[in-house]
Amino acid sequence: MLRRGCIFLGLWMCLIGPGAMDVAVGVIAAAVAAWTTLSLWPPGAGCSSIGIPGYAARFIFQSIRAGIEVARYAFARDVDLRPGFTTYRTRLPCGMRREALCTIMSLQPGTLPVGTALDGTIHVHCLDMRHSVTDELREDEATFLKVLKPETTDV
Repeated sequence: MLRRGCIFLGLWMCLIGPGAMDVAVGVIAAAVAAWTTLSLWPPGAGCSSIGIPGYAARFIFQSIRAGIEVARYAFARDVDLRPGFTTYRTRLPCGMRREALCTIMSLQPGTLPVGTALDGTIHVHCLDMRHSVTDELREDEATFLKVLKPETTDV
């Protein structure tokens, strides 16, 4: 927790400055921020530096591909979409990791998680059901899991 507090205090100092009163308020703000992060990002949880580059490359590639597809739809006279809902069964237990996966899914155009169930099912709205949405979600999850460090509990 001390390390987190120091990071937040350093960020505070960069943004606000080193004035005496500012530092006093910064110490309090950093302590509160560090304490809050313990529930959001428990000790031992983290990211694998090996998995991040692969995930970033996949995310950038998918974003560019999706942007081109959205531009194609925007300039087409007749947009042929087949919207609908699908379900995807994740391996992640309920908690922050599953919520992070849903957030990542929502960043990609064409998919929007709209609900989850306790059994790991995620309900996803899709713009075009002709695409292999579940295959893409499976690949997204596999890449995301390579980023996460294993942990015994999920908050």
